[in-house]
Amino acid sequence: MHLDDIYKIINARLLINHEIVENSYLWYQNGKIIHPQNLFFSDRRDADEIIDAKGLLVVPGFIDTQINGAYGIDFADSDEPVEVLKKNIDTVAKGLLKYGCSAKGGAAILGAHVEGPFISVLKKGAHNQDVFRTAKNGIEDFDAAYGSELKKGCEAVSIITVAPEIEGVCDAIPDLVARGITVAMGHSACRIADAEKAVKQGANSITHLFNAMQAFHHRDPGLIGVLGAADLPIPEKANRHPAPSNTSPDRSKPDPRPFYGLICDGVHVHPNSVRIAYYSHPTGAVLVTDTLSAMGLPKGDYVLGGKDVEVDEKGGAYVKGTKTLAGSTITIDECVRNFQKFTNCPLVEAIEAATLHPARLLGIDKVKGTLNVGSDADFVFLDDSTGEIAVKRVFVAGEEVEL
Repeated sequence: MHLDDIYKIINARLLINHEIVENSYLWYQNGKIIHPQNLFFSDRRDADEIIDAKGLLVVPGFIDTQINGAYGIDFADSDEPVEVLKKNIDTVAKGLLKYGCSAKGGAAILGAHVEGPFISVLKKGAHNQDVFRTAKNGIEDFDAAYGSELKKGCEAVSIITVAPEIEGVCDAIPDLVARGITVAMGHSACRIADAEKAVKQGANSITHLFNAMQAFHHRDPGLIGVLGAADLPIPEKANRHPAPSNTSPDRSKPDPRPFYGLICDGVHVHPNSVRIAYYSHPTGAVLVTDTLSAMGLPKGDYVLGGKDVEVDEKGGAYVKGTKTLAGSTITIDECVRNFQKFTNCPLVEAIEAATLHPARLLGIDKVKGTLNVGSDADFVFLDDSTGEIAVKRVFVAGEEVEL
């Protein structure tokens, strides 16, 4: 692969602008998707290499915003030397390629997603409550908990999950957002008023919807109830907000309701619940795996954050000896298949819940999550001839990787 070579994908079905375009071409150069018009009229060049997609569906690389580990590697294990941690991250990043997560050197590490310590003891899940704390001093307490890395903002931390009802958390949200960090609500026992306050302060996501939060109640729907909010302030800019849909408060402007993560493994969330969330707020759906070290490994006992975890035959991962879910073992492509099956949504919407939506959530949709001109040339060839997607080829920065 030569640096300035121009590549042209032919016989492709491209996912562009929310629809599948038949018999189209995709051009890229230097790891970026380009418009061919300038080549013809300015540079008077044609493609140096032709790639035949043979009728396959070409879509952006998948983005998973919640991974705890895989292949026996636990990202919560902080006792390893830095060199080992880097090697482990590289191993997982390369392993995720075959499921459609793509970016240079493997699946891109877009920053850390940190959960806690500003979360609720009542909804702790598999987290160690001994380290939980409040934020009486606002952002100062966050900096004290995380150290200098948090001050780097989105260069180090992409997403931080907090419980809105914890003292001082809502006061700190604008400061976190100002650093470019996506603030997600989760592991929370909050009431609807707390959740709506957090959204007004800048929170734009819910971590693994339905899990580690109060169950929906008709008098106070809690965090889940934000999906039905109709009086939140309409965003002035589309950045980091869902696109409008038929259920949006204003169908011509960005949706003020947050994105929400869904673990579509059939264990964490019942298919009917997935369907309710989707019908309520379709453009807010973000598919996540929440995988732990057992992803890619068989049924058995594993470790997550120092705790023993057992994985059953359905792929559910539980704190050993309990019915407390600790994570999943599902892959992102399987999430897409399940989401389409559970909701009966169009294939485009299922794919965008793993591409465009997470990119918008992170504010990186100018370069990730689409096949628009200027985007990174990270894309996946899918076979959907059976009605379900299957990953066939993966390209990273325009270069095909071995699966």
